[in-house]
Amino acid sequence: MTCIWQAMVLTICLALPTGAMAQSLGFSRGGDGPIEIEADDGIEWQRANQLYVARGNARASQGSVTVEGDELVAYYRPNAAGENEIYRIDANGNVRIVSANEVAQSDKAVYDINGGVLVLTGERVRLDTAQDTILARDSLEYYEQKQIAVARGDALAIRGDRRVRADILTAHFGEGGRQADMDRIEAVGNVLVSTPTDIVRGSQGNYDPSRGLATLTGDVKITRGDTQLNGQRAEVNFETGESRLLSSQPGERVRGLFLPKAKSGSATPDANPGSTGNQ
Repeated sequence: MTCIWQAMVLTICLALPTGAMAQSLGFSRGGDGPIEIEADDGIEWQRANQLYVARGNARASQGSVTVEGDELVAYYRPNAAGENEIYRIDANGNVRIVSANEVAQSDKAVYDINGGVLVLTGERVRLDTAQDTILARDSLEYYEQKQIAVARGDALAIRGDRRVRADILTAHFGEGGRQADMDRIEAVGNVLVSTPTDIVRGSQGNYDPSRGLATLTGDVKITRGDTQLNGQRAEVNFETGESRLLSSQPGERVRGLFLPKAKSGSATPDANPGSTGNQ
């Protein structure tokens, strides 16, 4: 049986799964009251399929967390206590998930409440916190209990004028005790860490945004102006401007390229004198 509400607001006094911790982008398990669903074009209750469908500028909210989209689908099932329990919410079209500390945006989102996993997909995948922005071409996965976000496909993390780009970025939040802060980034594949003055490339790496420390390995290149250092492992402190190029095994050599300044009265240099052809 299918029922359609003419009212645009539905308050769902359904239970949420227990045993998982409440997080900033997730609905609370028993502490923040019922979920309220709103929609411009109506809310459909499909009892046979055990789901609600809200269409037209749809919104589901509980406490400080709101899920918005052109369409929302909330799935529920009976639990051991005989209560109906929401276990999954799908959002489609112009998706925004807003909490007190973060805003996530995408074309589509699937929130697995039992597993505490939010998966954002589409052409516009973005997560903003008070200090950081994370972008991805393919997907962004947010794991509530582990407090990590995994961005896939030309992933980019931004804090101020510093950027970390890679095929896959894993951002760790709350390790310093402040839930919304990004404390560490693991980068894999075509890694690039940059500031207005420095560019560091490698195959993989770790970055501490609060201290400005980056460690990269695998075909590392450090570029600053006309100077380039090549090796297999590097430690870079963007706060002090100090860089250390290290060998990854005994007998391995590191290499630096240093271009001298043009002499007075010499021919005009090329438009890009710092180009080395292999950056």
